Amino acid sequence: MKMSGEQFIAASRQEVWRALNDPEVLKKSIPGCQELQKTSDTGLSAKVTAKVGPVKANFAGDVTLSDLKPPESYVISGQGKGGAAGFAKGGADVKLTEQDGGTLLSYDVNAQVGGKLAQIGSRLIQSTARKMADDFFKRFAKEMAARATASESVSATPDSKPAAKKSAGKKAAAKKAKATSAKTAPTKKSAAKKTVAKKKATTAKQAPAKTKASRKQAATTPRPEAKNEPVAEVAAEAPSAAQPVTPTQTQTEPTRTDESKPINWVLWMSVAAAILFLIFFMRTSG
Repeated sequence: MKMSGEQFIAASRQEVWRALNDPEVLKKSIPGCQELQKTSDTGLSAKVTAKVGPVKANFAGDVTLSDLKPPESYVISGQGKGGAAGFAKGGADVKLTEQDGGTLLSYDVNAQVGGKLAQIGSRLIQSTARKMADDFFKRFAKEMAARATASESVSATPDSKPAAKKSAGKKAAAKKAKATSAKTAPTKKSAAKKTVAKKKATTAKQAPAKTKASRKQAATTPRPEAKNEPVAEVAAEAPSAAQPVTPTQTQTEPTRTDESKPINWVLWMSVAAAILFLIFFMRTSG
């Protein structure tokens, strides 16, 4: 059975070449592929579930790449066994051609089938193979588009990384500033306390000097006349109050309290003198 075709892929030839040699991309692109592992630089082992007409079987086989001309072309060949369903073997020439906006992939397949698959008929086998090839390229193109989107996002991330680094740097700087402020806060408080204590000490030292200066100024400045007059009166009155008390004054002061006693004593003395004078006069006349 021979089959040929071509498919346009919106990707560069180098990218298409890398994808055709990537087991993960091939596993996602091959319909019914259960397992695909790379055994060597040019060898792959695969397990595929396929349905051809009424026959459905699990195929296990090996794939080999040869005549590699990266990124232009290679030859892929392999064989697989499906147990009672039969077997399949063959190869394909794959070529990659650059075109505007992408790559044109062309292939020429030459395959052989045996067992129950051979009894189905070549037309059914060929239509099934064509359908599987179309599904393969649709999935392959979808995977390539997803990879292109991922590569664009990756290329955009370096621009965002500096911003993330800047934000991280700002956060780190803010943390450092907080740490330094927390460390310097006690020193600032202690410095403020020291300055307050120094101010108090200086004010305490300056207070006696200020009081002395105010006293000197009060002594040197003349007092108002209005205020000096009562002081003069008090000063004038002060000497009279401060004069020493004579004995006569001390004797007369208590007599003032009882004036009747000195007046009666004088009267009695005068009366007695008069009586004596009369007696003396009468004796002399007689």
